[in-house]
Amino acid sequence: MRRSILLLGLPLLLLAAGCAPTGGGPADGPTAPAHRWEAFDQRATEVAQAWRPGPGWRTGYVPLQGPTVLIGDPRFTPDTEAAFRAGWYREQVPIPPTRVGGEIRFPDGRLTLPLVSAAEAYRQLDQGDPLPCPGRPKRPGLPTPGPTVEPGPDGWVSSGPETACLPLTVTGVTLGTVPVRTSRGEAQVPAWLFTVEELAVPVARLAVAPTAITPVPDPTAPARPLPDGLLSAQDLMAVDGARLTVRLGVGACDTGITPLVQERPDVVVVGGGFTARSTGPCPDLLKLEPVTVTLAAPLGARPVLDVSTGTPLSIAPR
Repeated sequence: MRRSILLLGLPLLLLAAGCAPTGGGPADGPTAPAHRWEAFDQRATEVAQAWRPGPGWRTGYVPLQGPTVLIGDPRFTPDTEAAFRAGWYREQVPIPPTRVGGEIRFPDGRLTLPLVSAAEAYRQLDQGDPLPCPGRPKRPGLPTPGPTVEPGPDGWVSSGPETACLPLTVTGVTLGTVPVRTSRGEAQVPAWLFTVEELAVPVARLAVAPTAITPVPDPTAPARPLPDGLLSAQDLMAVDGARLTVRLGVGACDTGITPLVQERPDVVVVGGGFTARSTGPCPDLLKLEPVTVTLAAPLGARPVLDVSTGTPLSIAPR
């Protein structure tokens, strides 16, 4: 028999039990916090019971984070972070085109799979050249050489340092492994490690061939919409043992944000709630709100499912 646990920290319990919403309905009505948390638990139970992944979830390679990984602090500057996010690179060394095989080490076993070559990985990593930036410095961190007049009726003059539109410089490449969250827990996965002159750590591109990757199964969500007052989970920011950092999709005027989690032996369901919504004009925007929950036991290989859609959450891109 499965045991369902609604995990809330002490401050959250006090919030749910003792604080009436402001602008969100009567404290004892259907929109009161206690009713919302009960609605979360009911929906989380449905999501957990509907989770039926295929055999590839436990036997194949299902990555639950993106293919580009940074191990450690890259010590970004505004220039280098802009280049990393845009995928701007230039190679200063030959990139080997030879294909090889590799082994993934899971907590429950090993799996040998074909890999892409370093040249193929680099082509996936490199998203083109920066756009021209007239008047910008030739290297990051240098001041703009002289005043720059922007075309226009009056124009404007800039004489200080500006962001350089420059690529990252690849000075080496080796085959290694990096930790990756997968459907079978954290695995050591082969990756091409590109040494970048401007960063403190290599940029890793996962090397497993696309044909060898098992896709994430389609979720089965409850037919009815998410109950009012509840929030969906968008992705995972970090997993540290039993501690999960999740980003919730929050309305621009939602207040009193509370993380909610139901923990089971085989799956964890996460979401959130809000206790009030501001009155007056409110922009139609979705904000990503980081929240943290602590499980009763380390997450291990259990999937983390969104309470709204039943989708297994992946680690968000850096």
